[in-house]
Amino acid sequence: MRYINTLNEGETINETYLVRSKKSDVTKTGKPYDKLVLADRTGSIDAMVWDPNSAGIDDFDALDYVNVNAVVNSFQGANQLNVKRARKCSEGEYDPADYLPVSERNIDEMWGELTAYIDGIKNPHLKKLLETFFTDEAFAKKFKKSSAAKAVHHGFVGGLLEHTLSVTNMCNYFAKAYPLLNRDLLISVAILHDIGKTRELSDFPQNDYTDEGQLMGHIVMGAHMAMEKMDAMDDFPPKLYSEVVHCILAHHGEYEFGSPKKPALMEAVALHFADNTDAKMETIKEIFTSTTDEGWLGFNRLIDSNIRKTSK
Repeated sequence: MRYINTLNEGETINETYLVRSKKSDVTKTGKPYDKLVLADRTGSIDAMVWDPNSAGIDDFDALDYVNVNAVVNSFQGANQLNVKRARKCSEGEYDPADYLPVSERNIDEMWGELTAYIDGIKNPHLKKLLETFFTDEAFAKKFKKSSAAKAVHHGFVGGLLEHTLSVTNMCNYFAKAYPLLNRDLLISVAILHDIGKTRELSDFPQNDYTDEGQLMGHIVMGAHMAMEKMDAMDDFPPKLYSEVVHCILAHHGEYEFGSPKKPALMEAVALHFADNTDAKMETIKEIFTSTTDEGWLGFNRLIDSNIRKTSK
């Protein structure tokens, strides 16, 4: 099998991929076309079907496995498939394990590192709050297999765990470098900041926004999840309660990036910087690993710039 991350511009391929999404539209001249996102465990790629009514294009829907005959083109710095033929595959023609993108890191090892941070929390209220989530078997299973995003960064099985651990590691550094920070609070909100994504995004292979996710988003849902647990703890300090909720609500930093609040606590500022740094570094990493092009790769919305690899 040719995995998506090995495709090169100019190649003609005949491979089977999972249809992550399918949208039909018409050109300015009124001709119909389909825009697909095809996926395997190494990533995803945009694909265009410019003549969807031709004899060589089977009927298929999102989440079907489809064998495509296509040419690999380059569009705005990324590979794109021009699909000539497409055939819906039957069960048994493919191995589903080839189509689930998975973290390069060992999930159990990452889980051990994250729970070690919880074990090290000294504040009994924050430690109990974390344990109510992360010792719950159903939540732990969901958290381990969730992605951190639909497509922008860490969009793979274990992505939420990998991102959360990276953010927590950075916050641990901040707590050592800046002793004014309340380490227990900062580490706790680093671990909790994206728990809403367990509800915002559906499981693979869909990995798409749920109705709840579309209507509220992971920031608000995550704050509500933490509030529900703290409300059930009779002795949780009110001031600490507000600080936990504020850090979760403010972790995107700016209103235009979806934050209901801007950071007003030193810990909220540190959390925002850690979250933003990991998201952007992972975004650039995923762009670089998806192409062999050494030139300028086009404008990226999250980075807000045209980017290229550093010269060797």
